[in-house]
Amino acid sequence: MELKFSKVERKGPITIVTLSRPEVYNALHTDAHFELQKVFDDFSGDSEQWIAIVTGSGDKAFCAGNDLKWQAAGGKRGWDKGGFAGLTARFDCDKPVIAAVNGVAMGGGFEIALACDLIIASENATFALPEPRVGLAALAGGLHRLPRQIGLKRAMGMILTARHVSAKEGLELGFVNEVVPQGEALSAALRWAEMIAKNSPMSIRASKQAIQKGLGVSLEQAIAEQRDYPAVQAMVASQDYIEGPKAFSEKRPPKWLGK
Repeated sequence: MELKFSKVERKGPITIVTLSRPEVYNALHTDAHFELQKVFDDFSGDSEQWIAIVTGSGDKAFCAGNDLKWQAAGGKRGWDKGGFAGLTARFDCDKPVIAAVNGVAMGGGFEIALACDLIIASENATFALPEPRVGLAALAGGLHRLPRQIGLKRAMGMILTARHVSAKEGLELGFVNEVVPQGEALSAALRWAEMIAKNSPMSIRASKQAIQKGLGVSLEQAIAEQRDYPAVQAMVASQDYIEGPKAFSEKRPPKWLGK
């Protein structure tokens, strides 16, 4: 598929997806959403790709959210089943996804980052759910993910005021994992991805799926049911499940196959 609104690069088992509409601060419209749906479908289905990084083109914006000028000009709205950018409603991907936020992450852009498993932000990154200022609401996951990730009162403080939050405050609030100098968000995200890639991808997927499913039920139920989760069963049945202990006993680095 020819990509018009994004770029995809692969470094070993790591897929880097760059939102590429710099002329509008990487804001997204319908065609971009459907393109990114296919991009993340391909990543999810590729057994050789273990981790994804999402970033924005240029040094000013990760993603400014919904392209309001496109909408105001009569452009159609909507996205595929994966949600905004093909990510915010994608609940079946058990591979880690990292947001490398290199500038503004507004509205849907912040919702993309919140849908990722880790957020690495440059010092010039800014986060907000400003939808109420233009008569909208953050219905691509922001209203639900932010309270779950930083607590109700802190989230209400951001959502009801629509205020902008710096990378430093995002770290203090708990939705940012690391703040790095401007221009270094992607390299830092790659560093995190490479650390993850040292582990068994089967174990990583089992862990992510167990966390996701477990958060939706009681602690007792989560512990009782976790061995029945598909990714956990796949881990137990995998060659990596044998390779890990074997490599440990032989005092050598494991050779993960991801199957």
